[in-house]
Amino acid sequence: MRKHGLLVLATIILVAVPAASRATDGERSMREMRREAAHRTRRIIFNNDGNDAVYQCDEATREELLSKRTAPLADSQVDAIFYCPWSAGFGQFTMRSDVAELFDTTDRIFDKNITGALVQQGTDPLQIMVQWCREHDVEIFWSMRMNDVHDGAISDGELYYPELFPQFKRDHPEYLIGQQGQRFPGLGSGRCWSGVNYAEQAVRDRAFAIIEDVCNRYDIDGIELDFFRHLIYFRNHATEGAASRQDLEKMTNLLRRVRRMADEVGAARGRPILISVRVPDSVELSERVGLNIQRWLADDLVDIMTVSGYFRLRPWGDSVALGRRYGVPVYAGLSESRVGDDEARRARMTPQAYRARAMNAWQDGCAGIYLFNLFNPTSPIWRELGEVDDLRTMDKTYFAAVRGPRAIGGFLTGGEEYNELPTLCPDRPEELHRGEAERTRVEIGEGLGAAEPEPEVTLSVQITGLQEPGDVEVQVNGQQVTGGVRDEDWLRFTPQHELFAVGYNDVEVTLRAEREPAPVWRDVRVDVNYP
Repeated sequence: MRKHGLLVLATIILVAVPAASRATDGERSMREMRREAAHRTRRIIFNNDGNDAVYQCDEATREELLSKRTAPLADSQVDAIFYCPWSAGFGQFTMRSDVAELFDTTDRIFDKNITGALVQQGTDPLQIMVQWCREHDVEIFWSMRMNDVHDGAISDGELYYPELFPQFKRDHPEYLIGQQGQRFPGLGSGRCWSGVNYAEQAVRDRAFAIIEDVCNRYDIDGIELDFFRHLIYFRNHATEGAASRQDLEKMTNLLRRVRRMADEVGAARGRPILISVRVPDSVELSERVGLNIQRWLADDLVDIMTVSGYFRLRPWGDSVALGRRYGVPVYAGLSESRVGDDEARRARMTPQAYRARAMNAWQDGCAGIYLFNLFNPTSPIWRELGEVDDLRTMDKTYFAAVRGPRAIGGFLTGGEEYNELPTLCPDRPEELHRGEAERTRVEIGEGLGAAEPEPEVTLSVQITGLQEPGDVEVQVNGQQVTGGVRDEDWLRFTPQHELFAVGYNDVEVTLRAEREPAPVWRDVRVDVNYP
């Protein structure tokens, strides 16, 4: 009997395993084509939010639209454009569709919106971008904000931008996360009430129908499902602080449905439609809000992954390792700084600061650089951040924290528990007390000790309320640095460049004498300048 049972089991394994994994030659070919396309070189990905067609154009022409953000990139390092045709409020776009609503209003601040005029001409912003990219050998992805809640802003009890609130939401308030202006224990942001609840089948069906329509209508290379705009998908997350297991499964099944459809459309045209996602860089936080990223990767539902957005929680290398486990390239999402202090924010938005952030991402193994909310096509960063060998000898400015931690709690109350990165910045300063060392870390993505030509390094520590430079002791990687020169609230040091290592460098500040009120450590930066 035991031998018979083993024989039956072996037969089941021999038959069932090939049946479960068996695919047609076409399916195997599509998977292979997807994998090859996913790993092609993308030095820089430019996410264009589609505001060019709504706010910037003086006339409704192809040339006018392209001149604002696109045409000047022809000789840049941008290898892919992820174009979001507005996508305000879930399901409103500046593109033609049999499913979605057309955002063609010219009321109030939208008086420059050229969408309606372009549609009358038989085209639209997305079609224009597709044509330009084909002409310039640049990849084109359509980007969908999966739950944009800009329409949830309230002023004096009324919608601040009623034009953004789509008819779908007006017709079906029962599909929303909450009621107008409602706040939730699981969220810090007051706009999230207007998000759609993906627990509803009708919401998932509508999202799928929009995606399917785009895949069949436009000659795109891929689609981006932008889950960072905005990070609210389920009512359970808002009311209970976490999505349910059923919520996670529903979102995964939506992606499974999208994958199947995209592969079918790709097979029919003989070229794959890739699926890219923009998600938080914490698997645990993502699951709390209803996104089972690791399951998506394991089940081959995602071809490309971009991490970071409103906030960043972990070293780039953690996400890279996760992607490599499943053969998925990971891109570093570099968004604008949201540090509250104006001076600190401006310092973090310079080309030198972006070079440093890109250098860290390349050093940690990212496949490329993804730029979000940056729209000046003449900025040097479009021609610098994508070539790591050239980047090594360019001037850079490194900070302990670039984005700042404020936004984490906006989308998940208590979300900072998932943060593993330094937070020191003007939004999160540290008081100094005698004999108590305060520490932070600054990531430096280049080997300064062996750098050629030899760089000059300046360590700057901002401390308010400091009476004398000698009142504090500053150490880098356990070694004291001396000779600090005072520059208003800053102490500037010029240590030997060999003192800094590739990766995270410890910076420690200790107050030598008690002062009242207590001095406050607000910021730290490392400037690397090459001759």
